[in-house]
Amino acid sequence: MDALAYFSHRLAFETDVADVAAALEAGDPGFVLLDARSPRSYEAGHLPGARLLTRPFEADDVAALGDAPLVVYCWGPACNGATKAARELAALGRPVKEMIGGFEYWERDGHPVERGAPSLAV
Repeated sequence: MDALAYFSHRLAFETDVADVAAALEAGDPGFVLLDARSPRSYEAGHLPGARLLTRPFEADDVAALGDAPLVVYCWGPACNGATKAARELAALGRPVKEMIGGFEYWERDGHPVERGAPSLAV
């Protein structure tokens, strides 16, 4: 695989904190944001508008999210919960991207954080 194909492939399945922040700031990001961490971590702080994604999940629960692409995040680079969740979502036929950097880099970059129980839980 040449470099162009490799990096194009990665970008088809990954996004980052800056791109997600810009999309959210624009108002209609065109995706559903899913938090793949524990309910306790979600309550302590999550990205604005993120839904808590509890695993394992059922196809009906995922279908209730609508047809928009999904963007999944976890804690940070040392956590593969988002990778696992993205794999499960892809197995259900959903278009999905992993937000690299996760919550850790979202917070480090100074983006807004919501706190509280998962009122938008799947």
